[in-house]
Parts: sequence; C-alpha cells; structure tokens
Amino acid sequence: MAYLYDRAGDLVRTLYDRRIHGPAVVDMAAHFPEGARFAGAWREIGAEARRLAGHLEDVPRFHDLMPEQAGISANDGRDWHVFLLKAYGTAFPARLAACPTLAGLLAATPAVVSATLSFMAPHKHIPAHRGPFRGVLRYYLVLSMPKRADGSPAAVLRIDGVDHRLDDGEHLLWDDTYEHEVWNDSDAVRSVLLLDVWRPGMPVDMEVLSRLIAAGVRMGIRWRGLG
Repeated sequence: MAYLYDRAGDLVRTLYDRRIHGPAVVDMAAHFPEGARFAGAWREIGAEARRLAGHLEDVPRFHDLMPEQAGISANDGRDWHVFLLKAYGTAFPARLAACPTLAGLLAATPAVVSATLSFMAPHKHIPAHRGPFRGVLRYYLVLSMPKRADGSPAAVLRIDGVDHRLDDGEHLLWDDTYEHEVWNDSDAVRSVLLLDVWRPGMPVDMEVLSRLIAAGVRMGIRWRGLG
C-alpha cells in the first residue's frame, strides 16, 4: 500500500510541476490573508489544543489514520498525534464541537480545505518527505513551542533546506510538495495548527484536477470511516 501511495504521489506531483511554479515559502498576504485571523486567535486556539493534549491517548497518531504513511510517523517509536477537524472539505462535527473558537474561524473561512491540530512528542523526528498535492498550500501556526536553554524555539521545520524556528503565535504559509522535515529537540510536546488552503489563481485545468482529487480523497475518508 505504501508503495502504491508513493507512486501515485509522484505522478500527481509531476502533473502539477509542469503547470504550477512557485517558491517553497509563500507570501501570506497575497495567498491566504485570512491567516492573520487565525494567528490573532492563537491563544484561544492554543487553550483548546491544551485541553486535548491532556488526553493524547485519545487522539489518533498520524499512521493510525494513514497506515501507508507509517514511514514518516512510526519511524522512531515516538508519537505524532493528530486531531483532524476537517479533511478535504469533510467536516467532523464532534471534533469541531471540542474546539469552538477554531470551529468558528473555519466556518468563516471557506478557503480552508483541511484542518488539523498536530501534537509532536518530545524528541520526535519526522524525516524528509514531500506532499503530493500542489492544489493546496499549508498554513502552520505555532500554539505551544518548547524552548531550548537559551530561550529559542526547540522544534525546527526545515523546508527546502531552510530551517524555520517559529515561536508561539507565529505562522508560515508554504508549499508542502517541497521536501520538508521536522524535529522536536525538547522534552515537551510541540503543538501547532495545520491548515490546507486552496491555492489561488491556478490554471483552469489544474483547478479541475484539484477538485477531482479532493472529491476522491473525500470518498476515501468515507470508505475508511475516519469521521
């Protein structure tokens, strides 16, 4: 299954690479100005995430939801928990109800395709990999960042060879089809909000392809019973 997923991802990336070009890190104001509203509410969203973090045994690990991605999630025996609130347009009402501030922002932001609260265990490493789908951009908002001895952020997000150390309340918009990896070099859980947002201004054929892919993913979600 993992082999088939990887080959399908390579094919999809190749199609998008021929038609859509852009940098690894994307201008927020031009491509997702709504990101400022999520960042403005980071404390409230962070409080909702902390309530979930108190019971991480009830929050699935990434590879529990996507076994074909075990190579990046179950690689080192340390957990990467994800609380999925929305996936490619499919909302999960019970999970949204647990996060009312975040749910309200999502309801007011139709550009958001998927929304996840991500909890990375101490000393967890997500190895270098590439996402397959250039039809969306990835929004990354830090909710709880562990600190190093000098007070700087202990977790690093490396995108296309460049390290990004963001602190609480800081955010970034980027293209996850570029190679990226993550380390949490601390003894505490790192919590972030991850949103996938529609890439604006796509060529018509890529817009159509993106909608078809999203519809296919929604069918897969129903088939797996992830709701």
